Amino acid sequence: MPTSRTGRPPVQRAPRRPAVSRPPRDNPVRRLYGNARRAWDRPLTAYYLILGGSLLITVLGLVMVYSASQITALQMLLPGSFFFRKQFLAAVIGAVLLLIASRMPVKLHRALAYPILAGAVFLMALVQVPGIGMSVNGNQNWISLGGSFQIQPSEFGKLALVLWAADLLARKQDKKLLTQWKHMLVPLVPVAFLLLGLIMLGGDMGTAIILTAILFGLLWLAGAPTRLFVGVLSIAGLIGMILIKTSPNRMARLACIGATEPKSGAADCWQAVHGIYALASGGIFGSGLGASVEKWGQLPEAHTDFIFAVTGEELGLAGTLSVLALFAALGYAGIRVAGRTEDPFVRYAAGGVTTWITAQAVINIGAVLGLLPIAGVPLPLFSYGGSALLPTMFAIGLLIAFARDDPAARAALSLRQPRFGRKRAGGAASARGPRRWNTMRRRAPAARSSGER
Repeated sequence: MPTSRTGRPPVQRAPRRPAVSRPPRDNPVRRLYGNARRAWDRPLTAYYLILGGSLLITVLGLVMVYSASQITALQMLLPGSFFFRKQFLAAVIGAVLLLIASRMPVKLHRALAYPILAGAVFLMALVQVPGIGMSVNGNQNWISLGGSFQIQPSEFGKLALVLWAADLLARKQDKKLLTQWKHMLVPLVPVAFLLLGLIMLGGDMGTAIILTAILFGLLWLAGAPTRLFVGVLSIAGLIGMILIKTSPNRMARLACIGATEPKSGAADCWQAVHGIYALASGGIFGSGLGASVEKWGQLPEAHTDFIFAVTGEELGLAGTLSVLALFAALGYAGIRVAGRTEDPFVRYAAGGVTTWITAQAVINIGAVLGLLPIAGVPLPLFSYGGSALLPTMFAIGLLIAFARDDPAARAALSLRQPRFGRKRAGGAASARGPRRWNTMRRRAPAARSSGER
């Protein structure tokens, strides 16, 4: 038996126990984040966000139009539900247009681009003909259809520019012509300026701003170089400054940014200040649906341009944040559709529609909050106005069609449960239970687009 240096026998040590691997602790926050990320990354996420978000905005808008327009209708010696009934009729027609647009193939959308553009230009020129065009609130941008029905052709000009420009840029990209600045600008910029000129003849600068935003969004998607982008932006900004400087009404609206008193020098900021009053008096959960005080003649355009203020007064901060969240989800879904497609027309059209809706929402809400001048543009899908609602719902139908046309979304839709009228498979197929999403993803890897994770 070996001994140690001291002559004593060595101490026998017990063998070490192998380390037992403990399972990682289940973090509920991390598990919730992982589940949310997996659900967010599904191919049908954009489809459901566009469909559900637009439906919720439209329904909530109908409720608020009914609440905000009652007093105005009674003051005009009309039934209290007068404006609501007109908006509901426009929403029904818009739903039909949305369904048609969502079921149309992309080739048909491209084929309709030139007819829609020609029709929009014709109607916008017809507005300036004496005896046909009508002036509303100082803007000559309306055509009477008889009775109380009117149409604003400039709203359809937004849809026309998106479809026509998307088809134009897609064809030029296929021919590899977008690397030359003249092909990127011509004829896109001249046609856009033609539409802008027809709109400005009627004095509607708010719609002109939205159209300019769509133009810049399309140029950015087309990969316009920085110097070219800055050059076009500078020209547009210079023209805008001249138009503002030469109009006392526009200068007065610009002076009302951040106003806290109804009178601010030579500018009458009554509408801007009372919009802030409505938002401030709403609190967290509002005064209750239908209980707005500002809509009793204090707040002009309560059911159109300033319906967001009435929403804040009656539904509070919770209601306004819900509206903002719905628009944010709609904007994200549009960007996702534009970013994950390989079809250039789909990318430009989806990007143009998303720019249109988000820019108009930002301008409207910014004016109500006193951060931007009052431009006179409605809140998309929310404010009263059939002329604005119809082309917007058709554009939403475009986004739905593009979201459904994604290869991964098509594969997911084809693997859903059988439709009504078909018998479910029995036996072993029934024993397996409902299909799980992970199985769907494994069974259709080749159908995903290149941008799908």
